[in-house]
Amino acid sequence: MNGRKKVAFYTLGCKLNFSETSTIARSFEHEEFDRVDFSQPADVYVINTCSVTENADKRFKTIVKQAQKSNSEAFIIAIGCYAQLQPNALAAIDGVDLVLGATEKFKITDYLNDLTKKQLGAVHSCAIEDADFYVGSYSFGDRTRAFLKVQDGCDYKCTYCTIPLARGISRSDTLQNVLNNAREITQKGIKEIVLTGVNIGDYGKGEFGNKKHEHTFFELVQALSKVEGLERVRISSIEPNLLKNETIDFVAQSDNFVPHFHIPLQSGSNQLLKLMRRRYMKELYVDRVEHIKSKMPNACIGVDVIVGFPGETDDLFLETYEFLNALDISYLHVFSYSERPNTVAAQMDHKVPKEVRTKRSKMLRGLSSKKRRAFYELQLGSVQTVLFEGENKEGYIHGFTPNYVKVKTPWNPNLVNTTHEVSLKQIDEDGLVRFEFISKEITL
Repeated sequence: MNGRKKVAFYTLGCKLNFSETSTIARSFEHEEFDRVDFSQPADVYVINTCSVTENADKRFKTIVKQAQKSNSEAFIIAIGCYAQLQPNALAAIDGVDLVLGATEKFKITDYLNDLTKKQLGAVHSCAIEDADFYVGSYSFGDRTRAFLKVQDGCDYKCTYCTIPLARGISRSDTLQNVLNNAREITQKGIKEIVLTGVNIGDYGKGEFGNKKHEHTFFELVQALSKVEGLERVRISSIEPNLLKNETIDFVAQSDNFVPHFHIPLQSGSNQLLKLMRRRYMKELYVDRVEHIKSKMPNACIGVDVIVGFPGETDDLFLETYEFLNALDISYLHVFSYSERPNTVAAQMDHKVPKEVRTKRSKMLRGLSSKKRRAFYELQLGSVQTVLFEGENKEGYIHGFTPNYVKVKTPWNPNLVNTTHEVSLKQIDEDGLVRFEFISKEITL
């Protein structure tokens, strides 16, 4: 008789959450637990929450109900940003048994002695001021790419954002530990690492528990480039004021850092950027994009943008739309502004009606589709190296070029986690690129 229990995980939100979920999941391996898919019956369900949008809050309740359908007696644990910000609200949701805050989530196995269902969920959550130490994380086994956490927390005070309240001050992993984790990932056969954190350009602050910078983000990039066997490194979201030309120039000549940047903009209006308390104006953003393109004409550039921020008039929205339309970028991540408790923006006047936010979001998503297709069209006819993913999606396998062109071909398990040179041929009805293998050695 197998006495081991089963645990399942669900992650909402960002790459950082995925890296932490994976690390937390590995801690269960030493506690007589076997990990199963979230859709399967389990004894314990762990939901890693997000607080960036109202949507993520609402999805949490749906996911709890999904777990209850699989096993009505399962023990349900909430962790993550929403668990830190609104622990009592989560604990009161039917089915939730335990809520762990920003530091407690990394000690989750200490709370597994009693798995009986509770009338009201128990809360263990520290004051966010106590979240001043660093816990390293990386994802493994979930995807062919690994998300490597290098930094946590944020010292910025953007008026719409709850992340500093949910994750605490900016702090970093030691350079040596980042390199050790990168080597571990590479030795496990993972070909691509995505660097992640709350504000990765601030890397080095709090590296040894103090506020000064022991290393810079550029020094981290230089050190990672020397990790033996590491084929690809991708820089995830990085603030435009912290993405320095020295980093861009280094990526341009690197053998393993790929030509793909995701740079939050949030608004193309300086008036709104000031209201958001962003640390740059749109002119600096233009400089960053132009410098990237001057060094890497085929680089992919992704942009975060918020629509419907308080005070965003029709004219200011059109200023953002026209700014993005003229910019040499590749795709957008569009967020409809949602009021978050305890933020400055939530108290601002001149709120934009939700139906207007929805309309503007749709317009920018349409622009994103146009930008992505134009970027893909420029890549047709080129020869690229594709890293194939591990999932069978309706009979197809997908992969990515270094500059983040997404390709598809009929499912073949022999392609999983392998790289192949291909010639990009045409864009299909799904907006993905079909290709031909340069080498015919693969068994199709």
